Amino acid sequence: MAGRTQWERFTATLLAAATLFAAVFLVTAFLLDPYDTGRSPLKLKEGVRPQGPRTALASRGRDPQFTGAIFGNSHVQLLSPEHLKAKTDIPFVSLVAPATRPKEIIFTIDWFLRHHQATPPQAIVVGVDAFWCTPDPALPNDKSFPFWLLSRSLTAYLAKLMRYDLVEEIPRRIAYLTSSTAERGRPDGYWDYEASYRAQGYATRPDLREMLETPVETGGGNANGPFPAAAALEAMMKSAPPETKLILVRPPVYVSALPKPGTPDGSAEAACLKAFSDFAARRPLTTLLNWRIDRPELHDSNLFFDHTHYRQPIARLIEDDIAAAIRAMD
Repeated sequence: MAGRTQWERFTATLLAAATLFAAVFLVTAFLLDPYDTGRSPLKLKEGVRPQGPRTALASRGRDPQFTGAIFGNSHVQLLSPEHLKAKTDIPFVSLVAPATRPKEIIFTIDWFLRHHQATPPQAIVVGVDAFWCTPDPALPNDKSFPFWLLSRSLTAYLAKLMRYDLVEEIPRRIAYLTSSTAERGRPDGYWDYEASYRAQGYATRPDLREMLETPVETGGGNANGPFPAAAALEAMMKSAPPETKLILVRPPVYVSALPKPGTPDGSAEAACLKAFSDFAARRPLTTLLNWRIDRPELHDSNLFFDHTHYRQPIARLIEDDIAAAIRAMD
């Protein structure tokens, strides 16, 4: 009996200690706000340390200095906030996260809009690639994404603060907050992927260059609808101020990946394009820029790393088109 009592006391003490540790950890994480979500009651240093774009989205997306934003995945990653600001006088932030799909992107747009009510967005650019053509209303995503970080629910946010990666992140956060020389992650979120692609040999390896000439289908495979991603984006934009300009960009692909009219791939491309064209026609101050058409730049293999990732010269041309569209809407 005595042994049993000692065991029960040990168990109770262990549970109490674990509960206390969890409570202290949760309070510490909430107050230090490791990803700068603005939820902490403390006045903390702005920004976050250099890190991946997914966890930096919360900080960048609520920064009031930016009244323009770029949303999407790596297919619009090379669009430069600095260049767009120079061309439009609108301070842009890149809220791009590679390998994201419509569900994550719409979630990020919601975060941006909710945190720009005092500073209404002037322009929003959304890259709508083939993933936006899905007929699946669940808008599935195949890569992990911190939905909890951008959640409207404080409970969902707090629940996810109890995670192992924060055990490593909190000391880094403390170092960032307490050091006068700590490096800050780039506020405008721009990340040039060209060096990474070159390091992998996409610009020089013969096998990869040859692969670029192999035809692939990029129409999205949905010729008959519905197009729930277009509907979800349209619904989300109803929460934006009416003066916010929306530019939908159908990002370019290399000529060997352009859907051909008269083929199933071409039919799917046309159907998806119509869904977004109709959306653009219904919403005021909205423009669709379709770069998925046959044009000289898409025949130059030196301007592409693979079928869907173009290089800086094409990014500059797309930026010119975005700036022109914004000026036209003025």
